Amino acid sequence: VQLQASGGGLVQAGGSLRLSCAASVRTFSSYSMGWFRQAPGKEREFVARISWSGGDTVYTDSVKGRFTISRDNAKNTLYLQMNSLKPDDTAVYYCVASRSRSSFYTYWRESAWDNWGQGTLVTVSS
Repeated sequence: VQLQASGGGLVQAGGSLRLSCAASVRTFSSYSMGWFRQAPGKEREFVARISWSGGDTVYTDSVKGRFTISRDNAKNTLYLQMNSLKPDDTAVYYCVASRSRSSFYTYWRESAWDNWGQGTLVTVSS
């Protein structure tokens, strides 16, 4: 599986961005998908996960109510709509994919995901 993230950039605090992740795989709809991020000088952390059907989503507490993860299985694309951005959201954002059970039950662990994109940088200025 090849994952290509895009949509990052520079935005002022309070602004919005939408990240996209295009997957080159014929069975996209069978994969759980997610987003992680890594801020400068910090460890990579889980952001959000969406089930293969899109019917189940999970978010880390710091983005609940501001970020929305979604997917379009017809277009093999994952999205992350980010609103009310804060300087603390500055990070490289990575999309991930997996068909393993661990990506559903222990989604917050990096080891649960066996496919990673290259990352896209989001910078939020104050």
